Amino acid sequence: MVTVGLFVPLKAKQGKEAEVESFLESGRALAEEEPQTTAWFALRMGSGDYAIVDFFPDAEGRMAHVTGAIAEALMAKAPELFEGAPEIMEVDVIAAKLPG
Repeated sequence: MVTVGLFVPLKAKQGKEAEVESFLESGRALAEEEPQTTAWFALRMGSGDYAIVDFFPDAEGRMAHVTGAIAEALMAKAPELFEGAPEIMEVDVIAAKLPG
């Protein structure tokens, strides 16, 4: 069950799209190490637009993620890869369908 999540839209700097995609792909291994991260997605929305979307069972799980290795890596690479600082938006889950 998930009750909360994060939505993080990202805009790649011109010419950095391949690096952004490689960086986002590397985040999967970090997400797999977080027991409270129920679902984690890195998305390409076209033309340099990306997003990270992830879901958690509760606010405690979300906070553990926001203060964990993925968020630290994102903030460290942001000046090099993205236009502006990432905006991390907290969301509440109204309905969900998960495998299992």
